[in-house]
Amino acid sequence: MRKLPVYLLLDTSGSMYGEPIEAVKNGVQVLVSTLRSDPYALETAYLSIITFNNTAQQVTPLTELANFQQPNIDASGCTALGEALSLLANKVDQEVTKTTADVKGDWKPLVFIMTDGVPTDDIRKGLDEFRKRKFGMIVACAAGQGADTTVLKQITECVVSLDTADSATIKSFFKWVSASVSAGSMKVEETGKEMGTLSELPPPPPEVNIVV
Repeated sequence: MRKLPVYLLLDTSGSMYGEPIEAVKNGVQVLVSTLRSDPYALETAYLSIITFNNTAQQVTPLTELANFQQPNIDASGCTALGEALSLLANKVDQEVTKTTADVKGDWKPLVFIMTDGVPTDDIRKGLDEFRKRKFGMIVACAAGQGADTTVLKQITECVVSLDTADSATIKSFFKWVSASVSAGSMKVEETGKEMGTLSELPPPPPEVNIVV
């Protein structure tokens, strides 16, 4: 069976401490429970979580939804986004089955990045590694006023912003991510085609602004 890998890259730097990080934890719970009630997603979607602060770590390897366990996420330190992109590239190599002449591999991974700040490391090396891999949809979210959308635009065309990093707004973002993963699962199962553009995703809620 071909997996639809979904990678969440979550900023857990010190500025996310308090309400934002609690909202992210709740958002992940909502995401998983929503997708578990969707037969298409339950069949195909696999979820991994990579967090980044002083370093990047994969707190949840690529796991089928039925077996997903909520990781422990705390906020402290800096914003090593470049390292997170490098780690993502490595994990995709290990966890995602490539298509060959004989085997239909997994679908291209969907990637959702959320950060409330500016990278504190040099993202160029990570960005180079990241660009060498094939991804489906990549959505980057700038949460609150401290995030730099120009950096995120180097990673993907699909950048959204949240005016504030409070619990209601972050929850709206995760609900939209859930709907997007559901739409992607349904599309690959029913049509055998992958999502490639922002216009194919469900329309974002009012709290989520598309950055042009």
